[in-house]
Amino acid sequence: MGTGPTASGPTAARRAVPSWPAPASGDESVHRELFRLNRTPLDSRLLARVEEIERGWILPLVRSMEEATAPVADRAGWQRLLAGLLAQERAGSPAGEYLAEKASRAEFTLVVREFALDGLTEAQNFFPAVPRLPIKAQMAVMRVLIDEFGCGNLQQAHSQLYRLLLAELGLPQEPQHFLDTTGDETFQFLNVFYWLTQRAPHVEYFLGALAYLEASIPDAFTHQARACERLGIRHGRYYTEHLHIDTFHMREMQLAIKEYEAAYGLDPTRLWTGARLLSRLIGGAFDAAVARARESAGGVAA
Repeated sequence: MGTGPTASGPTAARRAVPSWPAPASGDESVHRELFRLNRTPLDSRLLARVEEIERGWILPLVRSMEEATAPVADRAGWQRLLAGLLAQERAGSPAGEYLAEKASRAEFTLVVREFALDGLTEAQNFFPAVPRLPIKAQMAVMRVLIDEFGCGNLQQAHSQLYRLLLAELGLPQEPQHFLDTTGDETFQFLNVFYWLTQRAPHVEYFLGALAYLEASIPDAFTHQARACERLGIRHGRYYTEHLHIDTFHMREMQLAIKEYEAAYGLDPTRLWTGARLLSRLIGGAFDAAVARARESAGGVAA
């Protein structure tokens, strides 16, 4: 019997850890650059670059939204405003209706590709907000996060469900393959949670944004679920799972906000700013994705 190391021994060759590729040229958009940096260990130089990009993008955007927002008196007022926004969005949009009822398989595949970086990294950027919350609010947010990761079961994890969908559509299943095919509108939606959880001066922006997201997804994903059914796509569970679980997550986020108020007090206007901010970014990303899919597949953008 040989005495050399086996394939599983300590000196066996290791596979390289996937890394984000460097841009091929100097014309990379700042939103793609920011996403790469947000997924990279930051030293002082890189963090300074992140903050420079955010000063030119998210800070003016939040400031302009706050200046255009009337103060919200209390948590009940925030809940009424959120309900009104959700009701308005529930009426649907031309992009959502097209995807649900008319998009071809090729067009749907392009939309799935556009949001692959979201599906494959889902909820990973939420964790830095947890230590910014009081303990009871932490527990509510963690119950949401536990579900996002399938309660530790790979087959239930949302990112794994997205991998199965990508595989069925003939697309890669690792995030680094989508850097060059993702639009700036989607990068903005992805990047905003890194700011909300790590660098926003008030965590209420994050609470309002995530409360909006969890409350809006059950209606928003009905379009994708309908498209999967119509097109005979077998791995549409990524969407149908959200139709079920996010009604629970919506209640948990309202509990997190209530517990935050009990522990620290609350500025409900910041909750409302966070909700409107995310509504604007995700809505813009979805509309742009459907329009690009229609153009790429030879259709006419709505």
